[in-house]
Amino acid sequence: MGKRILAIDDNPAILDVINEILSFEGYEVVTISDGRSVMDMVAQVHPDLILLDVMLDDLDGREICKALKRNQEFSNIPIIMISASHDLKSSLDQPDAPDDFIAKPFDIYYLISKVNNRLAA
Repeated sequence: MGKRILAIDDNPAILDVINEILSFEGYEVVTISDGRSVMDMVAQVHPDLILLDVMLDDLDGREICKALKRNQEFSNIPIIMISASHDLKSSLDQPDAPDDFIAKPFDIYYLISKVNNRLAA
């Protein structure tokens, strides 16, 4: 069984693409579109990596990231933020920041490379 990835995005088409790509690469992918259920899902799924969209319908992904990083049980899970906003790289240096960042639209091979690198670390 491959490593488990939790992908959170409010766009079902993006979740489908992420699921398809990373499943093909041998990862077990769990997807959710509701930001409010992230904490419960992380506790349930125990992912090795989280892909988290910044702009969710119901919540700000940056706030979810902070909450995960401040939670002792989840703080060691790498988080890659995904956003159409290209100015998020500066936030990587902040406390409780994501571990990495991918801009939308993303190249499939770039996504695979980022995920592989994070999970190999």
